[in-house]
Amino acid sequence: MAILNIVKEGDETLRKHCRPVTEITPRIIRLLDDMRDTLADADGAGLAAPQVGILRRIAVCDTENGIVELINPEIVATEGQQNELEGCLSVPGVWGITDRPAKVTVKATDRYGKEFTVTGEELDARCFCHEIDHLDGVLFTDNAVHILTPEEVKELNKD
Repeated sequence: MAILNIVKEGDETLRKHCRPVTEITPRIIRLLDDMRDTLADADGAGLAAPQVGILRRIAVCDTENGIVELINPEIVATEGQQNELEGCLSVPGVWGITDRPAKVTVKATDRYGKEFTVTGEELDARCFCHEIDHLDGVLFTDNAVHILTPEEVKELNKD
């Protein structure tokens, strides 16, 4: 497949609401495949369609159980709270602490048009929330309770 260009903060695409997918076409399947390849190449945890310049409600997350493709995802349940470090492929070099649910259940459609639910905890829960936020034009920096200073990032990279 193809490695897509990841748009960076400042690109207006990242601030727009995405349109739902109404039909799963070969173009949507190709986008999913390309997003998987792009995510692997970037060594990220997740990737949403607006991050590659496409305003559709599609995301892929690299979970502890492998890649999960989400078409028209919506969070249907949350539980608990976590306050953890987060970054973004579209905001390189910036890290922040965000408050997210500790456990999240998402309802979505797969590439075959079948609706499913998936539940993630800790990092997977953060990834689901982060990528679904992208579909609504929200960046993690909007939700961060603390953005790390360059000194804090340097300290973090020592570990």
